[in-house]
Amino acid sequence: MKSVGVAILGLGVVGSGTYKIIRDHREFYRRTQGIDLTVESVLEINRQRALDLGIEESKISDNIAEVVSNPNVDIVVEVIGGVEPAKSFVLAALHSGKSVVTSNKELFCKYWYELEAAAKRTNAGLYYEASCVGGVPIIRTLIDGMQANIVTSLTGIINGTTNYILTRMSREGLGYKEVLKDAQKLGYAEKNPTADVEGFDAAYKLSILSSLAFHKRVPLENVYREGITGISQQDIEYGRELGYVLKLLAIGKNDGGNSVEVRVHPAFIRKDHPLASVNDSFNAVYLQGDSVGDIMLYGRGAGDMPTGSAIVSDVIYAATHSDVKYAAFKNTEHADKNTKFVSDFKSRYYIRLTVQDRVGILAKVAGIFSKYNISISDFLQKAEGVENIPIILITHMTSELSVRRAVEKIAALEDVLAVNSVIRVEG
Repeated sequence: MKSVGVAILGLGVVGSGTYKIIRDHREFYRRTQGIDLTVESVLEINRQRALDLGIEESKISDNIAEVVSNPNVDIVVEVIGGVEPAKSFVLAALHSGKSVVTSNKELFCKYWYELEAAAKRTNAGLYYEASCVGGVPIIRTLIDGMQANIVTSLTGIINGTTNYILTRMSREGLGYKEVLKDAQKLGYAEKNPTADVEGFDAAYKLSILSSLAFHKRVPLENVYREGITGISQQDIEYGRELGYVLKLLAIGKNDGGNSVEVRVHPAFIRKDHPLASVNDSFNAVYLQGDSVGDIMLYGRGAGDMPTGSAIVSDVIYAATHSDVKYAAFKNTEHADKNTKFVSDFKSRYYIRLTVQDRVGILAKVAGIFSKYNISISDFLQKAEGVENIPIILITHMTSELSVRRAVEKIAALEDVLAVNSVIRVEG
């Protein structure tokens, strides 16, 4: 039976979960995979944390050179997160000829060329299933399961923190700040939530997923990004009245030509869309292929065991497919895919205005929309005050540029007190 030794860099939440899965499933993997999988080394400055997990003193180190030079280590698992020192540690492992499994989406999407080159130089494997959507096997699906298809679109809820916040705002009628504070207490949101609530985390993942889906590198800087900090309870409620649910979506579209559209932002989707029922901290990715049609993968996008599951899956694959090297994007051309400017995006739009109750104001607004060839599909007027009236409109499909120009003109009207919200409508 083949013996496979693993080193784990970092014993935080995910690293500890990974260790437990390997430890508790050793006999199962011996029986089903034909490998004896063991943890031979851990890199951890908190030695007591490692000891509490039952790891032998001799296998605990705070020296990366010692870990990657260990002859009993075949595969290195990086679960430190961030760019440094994770990048240096991963490169050290690859330079030594060890295959690497990582959950680090930021590192991977920013430095995949460098990581891939290092892996190729020593014929080491580089695996990254856990970098996107936790325990949901989206990477392997795109690389293997969808290879018979031209993927035309990818739409995902791929950040659990924001989905939890928006779910509670919708379900309980609470404001953003109130839910965020509660999410931080419960551990669903970081003390500094910027990476999640401003869409950076989802953008890292979308950069990777869209590159795989469309077979062209989509750099992080080409991913349009908006967060959820400006979302109000009013918009969620008005959207519900019109039959919509608000989500932070990661969207990739392949127009069949030489360009793709990649964006992360809040968007309304119809209540009957499959993604509308993805709530709390759960994640999902909805794919459209030219042959298979529509498919959706759903599950937990974070946590010790879900992410650990994806990591160990890659470890097993690396151990049992040593002749196949998924060195970064094995089926992705090294040519930056042309990405559309935000002004070229096409969508439907939810627009909320506050206007004075004056004769002719609706005609003026409609006239401006008409000037920019924007037609209205839904309309809602809320007579909440004598003078100031909220008006909600949803457009038919139109360009971002047309909407921005129209909104600028509408905002300048004397009787328009505010353009409160402009939110895209998808699906």
